[in-house]
Amino acid sequence: MKYILAIGNSFSRDATAYLYDICKSLGEEVNVVNLYIGGCSLERHWDNIEHDKAEYQYQENGIETDRYVSVKEVLHRQKWDYIVTQQSSHDSGWLDTYEPFTGLILDYLKKEVPAAKILFQQTWAYEKDSDHGCFIRYNRDQEEMYRRSWQCYHTITDKYSLPLIPCGDVIQSLRAQSPFDYDHGGRSLCRDGFHMHYIYGRYALALTWAGFILGIDVLGCSYVPTPYETDEKADESLLKIVREQVASTLTTSGV
Repeated sequence: MKYILAIGNSFSRDATAYLYDICKSLGEEVNVVNLYIGGCSLERHWDNIEHDKAEYQYQENGIETDRYVSVKEVLHRQKWDYIVTQQSSHDSGWLDTYEPFTGLILDYLKKEVPAAKILFQQTWAYEKDSDHGCFIRYNRDQEEMYRRSWQCYHTITDKYSLPLIPCGDVIQSLRAQSPFDYDHGGRSLCRDGFHMHYIYGRYALALTWAGFILGIDVLGCSYVPTPYETDEKADESLLKIVREQVASTLTTSGV
């Protein structure tokens, strides 16, 4: 059994929604917990840690609950193998928003759970026509947001020698595939301009986490998402494209 904890927001919710099911389909036993606050930044994570605020919705193995917890409470509940955090998406392209909070969070986690491996999730750029209020900070330009956030994530993870789960790279590479080429009539990988599509976007992220963190061969995944949030049925041909692109991106990343 591997224990994975995300200290995150809605983007880690998107990434972990199917992670348990995908790992199970591939013969890997995991327990996945996501600590959720919508739009939560590294600055707010540190404030919550420093003041032991029980403001996180507790989500386990893709299931939301009505429990609210603090980071400290959850850290000592079991022996975590992996802990993942990230910057809020709207701040991801601004390096001055990462510090001193990244350093403070890492120092805290290393002190409290020294055996856990700490990783960052690289968040993705918004859809080209996103109406997110902070998209203007990137001149409403998807490529600019992707480049700026890529640079910031690599700068901060290089500084602290942290593994970076390449979710932003995976999503951007999928957008270049014909079925997901939104500019030329393909479907968007976002459901609302910034959160992931309930089927293909979330599937891509969970595969990326499974392949990157656990070294699983994602090409053999048999799990088919059936989200309650939509009546849409998964198209196996599109799932195959997602699996292949995730595997390709992970290989490029050296996984």
